[in-house]
Amino acid sequence: MPTKPEFQVGSHLLPGLAALALFCVFALVFVTSSFPAPQGFPDGANVTANIGYALFNIDAGEIPAEGFIAGFFAIAIVLDAALDGAVMLARKEEAEPAEGLVPERGGFEGGEE
Repeated sequence: MPTKPEFQVGSHLLPGLAALALFCVFALVFVTSSFPAPQGFPDGANVTANIGYALFNIDAGEIPAEGFIAGFFAIAIVLDAALDGAVMLARKEEAEPAEGLVPERGGFEGGEE
């Protein structure tokens, strides 16, 4: 006859309660925060070109921006490492080495040492 699960009180509830408290704090901060009004862009400004100017810290744009070249390169390196890791994980490994490279009984196929 099946029995009902019992509620066990112990130290394993502490991480869940901490996560719940952290969620409540974040929700309270988010709900009570005030955000400034959106600024927008001036009429006729080329936003795409200004993003490029901001990335390479060139002051040729109509919209003032900070230079983001260091962040751009840091993100590029992280994405490159992630892509290299994905390729490495996705590559299939051969079950056995190619024929002729397997040592057999003290030597290689096709000849003696």
